[in-house]
Amino acid sequence: MTLPAPAADSVVVVTGASSGIGTELARSLAGLGHDLVLVARRADRLEELAAELRGAYPCEVLVHPADLTDAAAREGLLGFVAGSGRTIAGLCNNAGYGLAGRAWELDLADDRGQIELNVLALHDLTLLVVPGMVERGRGAVLNVASGAAFQPMPGMATYAATKAFVHAFSEALHTELSGTGVSITTLYPGPVPTEFGDRAGFAPEQEMPGFLVVEAADVARQAVEAMVAGRRSVIPGAGNKVTGLLGRYTPRTVLLPVMKWQAGSRMGD
Repeated sequence: MTLPAPAADSVVVVTGASSGIGTELARSLAGLGHDLVLVARRADRLEELAAELRGAYPCEVLVHPADLTDAAAREGLLGFVAGSGRTIAGLCNNAGYGLAGRAWELDLADDRGQIELNVLALHDLTLLVVPGMVERGRGAVLNVASGAAFQPMPGMATYAATKAFVHAFSEALHTELSGTGVSITTLYPGPVPTEFGDRAGFAPEQEMPGFLVVEAADVARQAVEAMVAGRRSVIPGAGNKVTGLLGRYTPRTVLLPVMKWQAGSRMGD
C-alpha cells in the first residue's frame, strides 16, 4: 500500500473535482474515509459536492477554488493545505481539458492553456508535494493522462501531446521513487461520458464504439484502487487496453492517416 490509511492529520487533494472523473475520485476516496481538499474553478460545484460527501461519509471536506493555470494559485493551494494543519497523503492531478480542431486554427491562448493546465500544473503540483511524501516515507500521486497519450492525434494535436508528457513524466518518476514508499500512478481513461466534450467541441463517447466507453464512477474506482496499491498505471476497460497497444505499436504510416480520417468531420474535411 502506498496511499496511506485515512488519518486526522492528512488529506487527499483532488483537482478538477467539480465534474466527471474528478467528482467520482472524490466520492471513491471519501468512501474510504479520507479527508479531502477539492480544487477547481467553480466554487458552487465544489461546495455542492463537499456538502454531499460530508453528509454521506465520516470525512472532512475542504474547498479551495483556484485556477491552476496560474503558478501563484498552485503555490497558494499548497499554502492552503499547510494552513489547515494537514499534510498531503495523496494528490489526484485530474484537472485538464482538450480542444478539437486543426491546431493552427484554434485560439492560441486556449490551445496554450492545455499545456498550462494539463502539463505545467500537473508537473508543478507533483514536484511540490513529492518531497514531503518522501520525507515521511509514504504517499501517492494519481496523474490523469489519457488513451491519447499513446499516439499523435491529428485534430487534437496539443491535447495528445500534453497527455504524452503526463505518460512519460509520471512513469519515469514512479521508477525514480522506487523504494521510497511513494508512488505515482498514471490513469489512462478512454472515452468517458463527462463534460469534457463541452470544452473540446465534441463528445468522444459518442464517436467511439460503445465497448470502449467506461463510466466515470468505474474509472475512478479503478484509479483509486491502483493508487492505494501503488501501481504504476491503470487503463480502465479491456477495449481501451487493446487500443492502447495499437496506438503504441501500429506503424505511424498506417495509424496517422486513419486517425486523420476519423477526425475529419471535426476538422471540416
